Amino acid sequence: MSDTTTPVESAATPSPRRWRPLLIGLAVALPVTAAGLFAWLKYEPQGERQLVEANYLGLDLARPDVLIESASLSRLPKDVLKVPLLRDTLTEDLVFYYENNADRLGLTGSLRRIIYEHDLELRDNLLDELLDQPAEVALWRDAGGRLRHFVVLIQRGGLAKVLEPLAKVALDDTQLSQAGEFTVDGAAVPFYRLRYNGDRSILFASHGDQLLLMSSTDMLFGPAPEPEVDEDAAVALDENGEVIPPTPPEPGLAKVSAEAAEALLAGQHPFPERFGLAERGALQQRVTLSADFLALGYRRFLPAFAGLRFEMNEQGWSSFLALDEVEGQGAFDFAPVWSAMPMGASACVALPVAPGLPERLLAKVGAEPKAAAELAGQLTGSAGLCWYPDSRLHSPLLVGTLKDKPGAQTDAELGKLFDSLIGAWEPYAEGGSFPVQDSAQGELHKWQRQVGSNFGQYPADLAAQPDALASRGFFRVSLARHGSTLLFSLDDRLLDKALQTLDKRFPPLAEVLPGNALVPAYLAPDSLAALLERETLDSLPEDIEPVFRNAAQANLLPKLRSLSGHGKYALSLPADAEANEAWQWLPLQWRAL
Repeated sequence: MSDTTTPVESAATPSPRRWRPLLIGLAVALPVTAAGLFAWLKYEPQGERQLVEANYLGLDLARPDVLIESASLSRLPKDVLKVPLLRDTLTEDLVFYYENNADRLGLTGSLRRIIYEHDLELRDNLLDELLDQPAEVALWRDAGGRLRHFVVLIQRGGLAKVLEPLAKVALDDTQLSQAGEFTVDGAAVPFYRLRYNGDRSILFASHGDQLLLMSSTDMLFGPAPEPEVDEDAAVALDENGEVIPPTPPEPGLAKVSAEAAEALLAGQHPFPERFGLAERGALQQRVTLSADFLALGYRRFLPAFAGLRFEMNEQGWSSFLALDEVEGQGAFDFAPVWSAMPMGASACVALPVAPGLPERLLAKVGAEPKAAAELAGQLTGSAGLCWYPDSRLHSPLLVGTLKDKPGAQTDAELGKLFDSLIGAWEPYAEGGSFPVQDSAQGELHKWQRQVGSNFGQYPADLAAQPDALASRGFFRVSLARHGSTLLFSLDDRLLDKALQTLDKRFPPLAEVLPGNALVPAYLAPDSLAALLERETLDSLPEDIEPVFRNAAQANLLPKLRSLSGHGKYALSLPADAEANEAWQWLPLQWRAL
């Protein structure tokens, strides 16, 4: 086993679609050049602004989910491909998609029309010059969890002279319109809307050396303020004597959004502080992702996990993990998890058990309050999850630890909870479900139930009572307590292998992991690629999904096979890692095994 450290690599291979919001954010630098024009146009203030509290999207512009800080946005896609794992899986597709993105092409066409119709003398490489400037890109999730909303701040540097010819553009352009104003350093700064690709639009503004871009008007505006009603006011009538309805009020400018935009235009940089970061300094690229985004809606289960950071300097890429202080959280210790996990996993993750969370979850799924408190009081330390190549993605192995060796009462509560939560309605089984098989021997207590499912790992004809199954297959869902270790899986074979590991009849994963560090994750790209390929083909039957199957075979499977050429890695933190403050950043090493 080697302890050499490699540049940071990502276990997941993002598809071009996942990069779409970022690519849009980079591409919009093109029309942002038009912002230079508005800095010199004569502008008349529109009076007092109508402010509302929140924007239409409900986004807090002070708290992005992802932050990209770059010395040159144009180099970011190519810099990403310097990571060996991503270079072999993304290849040139990422750069090609960025350069040929439909939004970027649409914006390019809009700016070219403006330049041509207004006879402006601008060079064709103006976009390249803008993209080669330092910039920040902040992104927010939409309701579906995708990063679709963004703010881009580009520091123009010496490009102001280049942008001066744009001042000749008329304000009555068919695609450009004034949308409102900001107040920056006591002065009114107009912001504008540019339409492209038919029904799409962006907002942008310019002040000093800052170019600001926002992905939509909904990020900045909210519902119109309620108008004040004057009951004594005269009613307006038209020439026919009909009452003229009042003009509906304009949408209000969201207060928090406006303040965030004005701070950016004033030269402030509030986004890094949101992630507990210092200034970027000499770093060429820095990408920070919050746990709110990475946890896919399960952030409440991972309160100690704050986020991930990837940064690039002259030596290459490196990675960091951020922890948050959690009241009652003890020292991190993942050794019991790795000692119980059988060797041969494709991917694993270990996490600390959050204080108070098990009791709330147990109560929510129906456990009696007293039983929930007793069981939650036993859970401690850490828990881990592993996927294995000879199983399925939906049937990993879960390992947890207990404070002490439990007594008969704890086992009785575990069995009762298993019986009430695990099972499916079986119309042909006596009582509506199959019985729980309860066995105990020495330090081992095991509960198992047959559960019918079309996705089950066993075909129906292998069941003890095949005629009692209404589905094509079934699982043998299993829970076991071995001493102070808890094991659970839909795949009983994984659980049995873990029991052999605890009995020292099968090697544990701990034997291949570094013993001088805290290991929160393990990755075996070769077996993970095989598992993902099998799941992909199983989910796309040739007779039902021929088009998607052919697309997967042509585009996805070659990437997975490239992934399989990489060795195994352990992600490690310092052995004494602990969280005693918010956003505590720790170096995350990728150790080749």
